[in-house]
Amino acid sequence: MAKKNKKFYLSTALPYVNESPHAGWALEIIQTDVIARRHRLLGEDVFFLTGTDENSLKNVRAAEEEGLNVKELVDRNAKKFYELKKALNLSFDDFIRTTEKRHIKGAQKLWLVCKKDIYKKTYGGLYCVGCEEFYKESELKNGLCPEHQTKPELVEEENYFFRLFKYQNQLKKIIKEDRVKIIPETRKNEILSFLNSGLEDICISRSAERGRGWGIPVPGDPTQVQWTWFDALSNYINALGYGENDKNFQDWWQKNENKLHIIGKGILRFHAIYWLAILLSAKLAIPKTIFVHGYLTSGGQKMSKSLGNIIDPFELVKKYGTDTVRYFLLREIPSTEDGDFTYEKFEARYNSDLASGLGNLVARVMTVAENLKSQIPNLKSTYQNSTFKKEIDNTWKKYEKALDEFKFNEALISVWDLISFCDRYIEKERPWEKSKKQSLIIYNLLVTLADIALMLQPFLPESSDKIFDQLGIKPTEKIREFKIKKGKPLFPRI
Repeated sequence: MAKKNKKFYLSTALPYVNESPHAGWALEIIQTDVIARRHRLLGEDVFFLTGTDENSLKNVRAAEEEGLNVKELVDRNAKKFYELKKALNLSFDDFIRTTEKRHIKGAQKLWLVCKKDIYKKTYGGLYCVGCEEFYKESELKNGLCPEHQTKPELVEEENYFFRLFKYQNQLKKIIKEDRVKIIPETRKNEILSFLNSGLEDICISRSAERGRGWGIPVPGDPTQVQWTWFDALSNYINALGYGENDKNFQDWWQKNENKLHIIGKGILRFHAIYWLAILLSAKLAIPKTIFVHGYLTSGGQKMSKSLGNIIDPFELVKKYGTDTVRYFLLREIPSTEDGDFTYEKFEARYNSDLASGLGNLVARVMTVAENLKSQIPNLKSTYQNSTFKKEIDNTWKKYEKALDEFKFNEALISVWDLISFCDRYIEKERPWEKSKKQSLIIYNLLVTLADIALMLQPFLPESSDKIFDQLGIKPTEKIREFKIKKGKPLFPRI
């Protein structure tokens, strides 16, 4: 059990708001929500940050395509991202938009602090608007961006550059020694390989003309705006009050060792190299951990507007419910790998795991328990069966280990193994038949349901609350005196 009041800071990446949120983004923010909820249950003081990246060139172009001014587009779409809080039952503590004053002030302050490592030069290169990054020809695949499969644009102009090369050896040492731990190990090796190939200084501005005047101005040079990644990465400290050197910034960033970034694999380089180098230049604390998840694909391909394979999380929630969406994304998709979404897989997982699994177990146990209300013993010990105690203890061990390693699907597998154990116990003991030990059989099952509900709190908070409500106890109660009140089925079959 963690020490009370230990600080734990975690953040998602900031999604672009050139379009509405899709289920791929829902995957990241739900994973982050599980981690935040778990650490709160451990008694820690948690700060969970998310938000939106609004200063990118792709936002400018999306607005032009729709015949809107950029502010109208980013305001409209940022609102949709925020509305996921209710739709997906998210528990974030702050939502930062990169068009906010606190962010602009912090991004400009960071630029000035890093000024010794910034210089201006004329440059020509291949730029992917989707990635918001220059690529070398050797990095392209068949002349296309490896991430977006689009042809980069040739850009030639005078911009500001950051001396990234200066930090190459320092970054190697930090990554090798796990001073910033990158999970999984394969992503750490990917970054070390990139560092070993040699770093080049990076362009960190664009002309205000090319950016259509949209973006955060470079301090002292109104002809240039900051590169969207330089400004966007600073959100992690700006939300804590970096621009004002607020006490929150000192407490949550500078003095706090427990800082976690949750990001997708396509933006690892920005976080594990560029962001760390900027922090080193500014002589600021670095994060402790970077967890890298895979992509949610649709029909085997990364979701994108151009391919027309976007899955709308709002529509999913409307049709199937919040916890069903959370469960599928956390159980079906291995946390560090890509996983595919189809409606067939979604409904099969719902019917087998939720309707026939968890929902069926709760309904069977509560039906018998309701008929035996007065006979259920209010015993002073949590466990009345050594086999159950051993099974529950082993489940907790597997569950905690999986969550420590960010293996959400494996944590859920351990819970469903416990559900299967209960099903086998029910078939063997037949609690619906009158016997001397009937009430004790049900008590064992009720105790196990309470543990299952507690394990599910970070994953399926609404369903967990419903189970505790039917049991008539609170999650924090150690001595469980059940006050049974059977409710509606948790997951009716579809």
